[in-house]
Order: sequence, then C-alpha cells, then structure tokens
Amino acid sequence: MTRPEVLLWHYLRRNQLSGHRFRRQHPIGRYVADFACIEQRLVIELDGGQHTEQREYDRQRDAYITSRGYRILRFWNNDVLTDMDAVLEEILRTLEAAGDQTAPPAGELPRSG
Repeated sequence: MTRPEVLLWHYLRRNQLSGHRFRRQHPIGRYVADFACIEQRLVIELDGGQHTEQREYDRQRDAYITSRGYRILRFWNNDVLTDMDAVLEEILRTLEAAGDQTAPPAGELPRSG
C-alpha cells in the first residue's frame, strides 16, 4: 500500500466511518479496487501522478466497475495527504446519500491528525 492508502485505511478500517465496512484491495472482476464498501456498492480509488498518463485505462476500468453496480470516488494522493477531513467528509456524504438503512445513524466523523 502507498502512504496515502495507509493513511486513509486508518480511518476506513474496522467500520470506523459511521459503521460502514470497507475492504482494501478488493477484486472486482479483473480489476482490484483500492477500497470498497460492498454493502453500499462504493469504490474509493486513490490516484497518483501516473493517472494523468493513463486516462483511457482508467476510463475503461471505471466503466467496467460501474457496470457491476458500483459508484466510484477518486481522490488524488495529495488530497489525502493534505486534507484528510475533506476526503472523509466526501466519502461519508456519498455513503449517506445512498440512503443506507442498515448502518447505524451517522456519528461523529473521525478527525485526522
């Protein structure tokens, strides 16, 4: 795992984000998602600079994953490193927008640093 992945995993593991369970390095067909919340069909991808050079690959990958019923949130590694709170808030907002009826009510958002 990259440093940004390790940092984000610290907040996603053990159902810490309002009770949502995430898996890391989760296979979806022929691709591996950085993080996935299976119950909410949400994939989180962290992108480094190499992704500016592989846009077509990412487009095909995203199309495949969304065709399997997943939504995808992408964040730049730098966003995770410099503004973890905003990243966590966006993930939580996306999860709550899905209308999850099985998770406990949203608690306090884990704070970084």
